[in-house]
Amino acid sequence: MPAARVDLLIRQLDIAWSLFEYHLKDIDDPLCLWEPAPGCWTVRPDGQGRWVADWEVPEPDPVPTVSIGWLTWHIGFWWTTTLGHCFGSGAPAREEITWPGGAAAAAGWLRGLKDDWRAGLLQLTDADLDSADRTAGLPWGQELTLVDVAGWVTVELTKNVAEIGMVCHLHGARRHESGDPSV
Repeated sequence: MPAARVDLLIRQLDIAWSLFEYHLKDIDDPLCLWEPAPGCWTVRPDGQGRWVADWEVPEPDPVPTVSIGWLTWHIGFWWTTTLGHCFGSGAPAREEITWPGGAAAAAGWLRGLKDDWRAGLLQLTDADLDSADRTAGLPWGQELTLVDVAGWVTVELTKNVAEIGMVCHLHGARRHESGDPSV
């Protein structure tokens, strides 16, 4: 008997998440905020004590290099938005979705979003997956079915995790090359 589509989505999510956990154990605040290049997009405290992400509309071409802090904010932004529209009554504006202010807090925030997304997926039927009712409010993908959005979530997570891994490796290489542990 073939596996249910929800089961497949969950297995794929769990694989992508395990790759994220592989990197999370080594990410501290300095690494999270390390800027690998000039003009890097990152997260910064504003005058009100909130951590906000660099952003431009429209995005520049090419998009700037990003910090791990920015990448974790980005995962939190799209997951908060997707969860809010697909399993809630909407989502806050991008400007209201702030970074929690540290690597451990960001990891906890993202683990909670992943758990909420996973729990939402587990309650779906094939009819739910084939519907665009839950995705209609999304700022992207309003015409997509929920199964398409769920697949995108895992692909986007995998892409962001790969970027986080690359920044970790680049930081390690630069630190080794310079002999300076603060690089």
